[in-house]
Amino acid sequence: MARGFNSGNKQEEELPKPKLNKELLKRAAQILSYLKPFRTKFLLGMLFLILSSLAMLTFPALLGAMIDASEGKQTYTWLPADVFEIGSIAFVILTFTSIVSFFRIRLFVEIAEKSLASIRQDSYQKLISLPMEYFANRRVGELNSRLSADLAQIQDTMTTTLAEILRQCISLAFGVALLVFVSPKLALMNLCILPVLVVTAIVFGKFIRNLSRQAQDKLAESNTIVQETLQGISNVKAFVNEYYESNRYSNKLDAVVGLAVKGATYRGAFASFIIFCIFGAVIAVIWYGSTLVFLGEMSVGDLTTYILYSMFVAGSMGSFPELYANIQKALGASERVLEILQEEQESITIDESSKEIRKHFHGDLTFNHVSFSYPSRPDIKILKDITFHAKAGQKIAIVGPSGIGKSTIASLVLQFYKPDSGEILYDGMSSADYLLSDIRNQVAIVPQDVLLFGGTIRENIAYGRLDADADHIITASKRANAHDFIMNFPEGYDTLVGERGVKLSGGQRQRIAIARALLKDPAILILDEATSSLDSESERQVQLALEELMKGRTSIIIAHRLSTIVDSDQIMVIENGVVSESGNHIELMSKGSGLYHHLYSLQSKHKIQV
Repeated sequence: MARGFNSGNKQEEELPKPKLNKELLKRAAQILSYLKPFRTKFLLGMLFLILSSLAMLTFPALLGAMIDASEGKQTYTWLPADVFEIGSIAFVILTFTSIVSFFRIRLFVEIAEKSLASIRQDSYQKLISLPMEYFANRRVGELNSRLSADLAQIQDTMTTTLAEILRQCISLAFGVALLVFVSPKLALMNLCILPVLVVTAIVFGKFIRNLSRQAQDKLAESNTIVQETLQGISNVKAFVNEYYESNRYSNKLDAVVGLAVKGATYRGAFASFIIFCIFGAVIAVIWYGSTLVFLGEMSVGDLTTYILYSMFVAGSMGSFPELYANIQKALGASERVLEILQEEQESITIDESSKEIRKHFHGDLTFNHVSFSYPSRPDIKILKDITFHAKAGQKIAIVGPSGIGKSTIASLVLQFYKPDSGEILYDGMSSADYLLSDIRNQVAIVPQDVLLFGGTIRENIAYGRLDADADHIITASKRANAHDFIMNFPEGYDTLVGERGVKLSGGQRQRIAIARALLKDPAILILDEATSSLDSESERQVQLALEELMKGRTSIIIAHRLSTIVDSDQIMVIENGVVSESGNHIELMSKGSGLYHHLYSLQSKHKIQV
């Protein structure tokens, strides 16, 4: 029967429910805003997607027309009646679809990868610009998971799921329209199952989303265990806790697997129900359609066309459960990534200008009635009304029992935290009058546990001044008493230090850190128990390097071995968060009592006995 087109008849806290509201649209817009720089390519990819989807929808009509043409019938007035001619048209459209699909996939993958790279860069940049209190409340593995597992989930969505949803929506919308066009009676019977599918999707979607988020959180916790175990592998082995760590990881994996299986059960039940409804409808179509052919209300070609369109629509609807689950996962992952992007960062710019010092100071440092408690423990005062003044070039030593706030003073000098009350002055000016980058560019720290990055010795020393040339690096190394041991390595300055510097000894790492600090040439130097964990020979080598490093600059020395600070201009003894004693070595020892006299006497007696 001839007819024309004018004659016919979708790593603990719970994620909010993904209802279409302002908050959801805002979150989606934040992630999709990364597509803006590529909107021209995106629109072109959309055009290719529409063209390829529409082109594919012509095949059922062409195949139905070929069947009718083989019986001498012309299905559509705009198509030839010859089987060979219809087949040639189908081949041309197939070729066109293949070419367009290639460019569509190529464009969408390129756009998604570049957009994701921007999200990764922004997330990482935001992460390293967050204040120290943020990291104090979070584990490294959890943050690493957000930059890996969560972004990988977003990547899958942007590269595959988003384009697939658009393609399936087009196929579904036009497929349903063509079903109605070919046979309104059959289409009405098929469309009756739609409300059932929609309601089922809403119900199952809630459970799938919650389980997906819980699984992501548990996976982040398992990643944290791996990272912490590997970082402390020497402790694990020393305490023979391999079995304990293995069990700890296994228990966390069991929780991940349990949640994943539970989620898969819901998804499987949902998918099975959808498939049953869809393909049950296809069977009903063939039965009812055969009846209509027998009654002469439609041709065999029409029935074939309708069945093929039904398969298109069924395929599109059948893909939605998995696509919907992927969107739920992506929403959960996006929420966690956006939590980082929305955190309040430090007042520091991340560009090349951050290395420029706009306002210099000479090293005069004053703590004026400073009190402090860590944000994670606001009820515990670490420092109470601390006041001291270090003139430029002076050596100020800080001693006292462990855990009483000595290292906290170092953190405050570096502006890692802000005091609860009081103020810190640099050359008589409040820290608020300086850019944060200006302060940190003029302060250097040599900690007890030196962290080296997993590159070469040259790269680790140059971290103190990124534009330093080879001569400056070598000069700093010689002053740090490090050049000789570096040159003993076959690769010299190009020797790889391993993760966290594990290929070097403690004394070697300390001297690399001193060379790095020398290269930075700070006005204020902080030595946080820099020799406390070294053997006698390493301590001697490091102490010589430290003496060179402290020349001509203000030095804040946090010390455990009191013999290293006897020549300090001022020694402060801190007990219970307050300065209990202050003076130089001779003044404090002449008292004949007090914590400093007691500690120094004990250490001297021990040294004599040794």
